[in-house]
Amino acid sequence: MTKYNPYDNFIAVLDEAAGVAGIPLSEYVTFKYPERELKVSIPVKMDDGEIKVFEGFRVQHSTTRGPAKGGIRFHHEVNLDEVRALSAWMTFKCAVSNIPYGGGKGGVICNPKILSLRELENLTRGYITKIAPIIGPDKDIPAPDVGSTPQMMDWMMDTYSMIKGAPQPAVVTGKSLEVDGSQGRNEATGRGVCYVALEMLKNLNMSAEGAKIVVQGFGNVGSISAELLYNEGAKVLAVSNSQGGIYVEEGIDMPKLLKNYAKTKDLYKSCEQPYKKVTNAELLEIPCDILIPSALENQITVENAEKINTKFIIEGANGPTNSEADAILFKRGIPVIPDILANSGGVIVSYFEWVQNLQAFYWEEDEVNAKLKKQIVRAFNEVYKTAEQFNTSMRIAAYIVALKRLCAARKLRG
Repeated sequence: MTKYNPYDNFIAVLDEAAGVAGIPLSEYVTFKYPERELKVSIPVKMDDGEIKVFEGFRVQHSTTRGPAKGGIRFHHEVNLDEVRALSAWMTFKCAVSNIPYGGGKGGVICNPKILSLRELENLTRGYITKIAPIIGPDKDIPAPDVGSTPQMMDWMMDTYSMIKGAPQPAVVTGKSLEVDGSQGRNEATGRGVCYVALEMLKNLNMSAEGAKIVVQGFGNVGSISAELLYNEGAKVLAVSNSQGGIYVEEGIDMPKLLKNYAKTKDLYKSCEQPYKKVTNAELLEIPCDILIPSALENQITVENAEKINTKFIIEGANGPTNSEADAILFKRGIPVIPDILANSGGVIVSYFEWVQNLQAFYWEEDEVNAKLKKQIVRAFNEVYKTAEQFNTSMRIAAYIVALKRLCAARKLRG
C-alpha cells in the first residue's frame, strides 16, 4: 500500500480546482512549491540530566498575500510532508477567508504528554530560538496547533522578545490573555465550525433544533463545536478522543460530560449516561445530520466513504478527507465543508489578535465573536455560490475562491 502523503493530496485538489476554473498552470505553478523550508535540531537537557536532541521544522508556503501564518504542532508523528501540506492549506485558508496572510506551519517530533513542564519549556524555547531568523511580526507569525498550548505561545513570545531586546507580542498568536492574547481566541476554531454549521443548515432548510451531531476528536475544536451546537438545540450522539468514543442514541448530556472530562480527561469515566463504546472508525459511520471530523488527517478514505451516513460533513481537523473520498462523497450528494473554510475561525481570530497586538488596543469578546461571524459567514457564502456556479464540491469551490485571490495578487505584484 502506498504511503499517504498529504502534500500530494493538496496538489491533486489544487490541480482539480484550477482545471474547473480554467486557470492555466503558468498562473498558479508557484503555489505548488513552498517558498522556504527549515529543519532544525533542538538539544534539550532532560530532568534526569540526559541531553536529548529533538527534530523540528518550519515551512513557509507562501507570502504572496502577507506574512506567513500557521500553527506549531508538537506530536510524535510529525514529519516534513505533513508540515509542508499544513503550510499550503494555511495559504489557501487565509485566502478563502480573505485575511492578509500567507501560509506557514511548524512541527516538533515529540510526545508532549510524557514531557515534564520544565522539559516542555526548554524544548519550546529551544525550537523558537532555532527558527527565530525566519519569523517575526512582519514575516511569519506562529500559533498553537495539535499538542501546543497558550502557555507554550507565551514562552515563544518571551524567548523571541529576549532575542530582539524588546517586547514582541505580535510574533505569535494564541497567547494567554494576561500576555496580550485576544478574547475569544481559545474558542475561535470551534465557534467558527458552529457558525458554518448553522449557515449550512439554513441552506438545506434544516433547523439546529434536534439536529443529530457526531464529532470525532474531543480536543479544543471538537469539544467546543459540540458544546456550542448543543447550546443551539442540536443533539450530540457521539464523541471520541484518541482512545475511542462513546455513543448515546438519545443524545449526550454535554454540560455534564464537559464538566467531568475537564477533571478526568477520560470519556468513558466522564459520561454518566449508559453508552455504547465505539472505535474512531465506527464513529464516522454512525447515521447523523452533521459529521464533524476534528481529529487528525486522512480519516475519511476510499475504504469508508461509501459507509458515511450523514447530511453533510464539516472538517474541524486539517485534511481529514482525502481527495478520492471527496469525489465519492460528492457523487453521493454529501457536501463536505472543507477544512480551509470550516476551521478558519482560529486563524481569523489569530489575525484579530495580531492586529490588536500591533495597535496595543484590545477588543471585548462580543466584538471579537461578531467580527469572526461576519468574516466566516461571508467566506462560506462565497464558497457556496461558487460551488453552485461551477457545479462542483465545496472543497473545489473553496480552492477556486482562494486561488483566484492568490493568482490576482501574484499577477499584480509581478
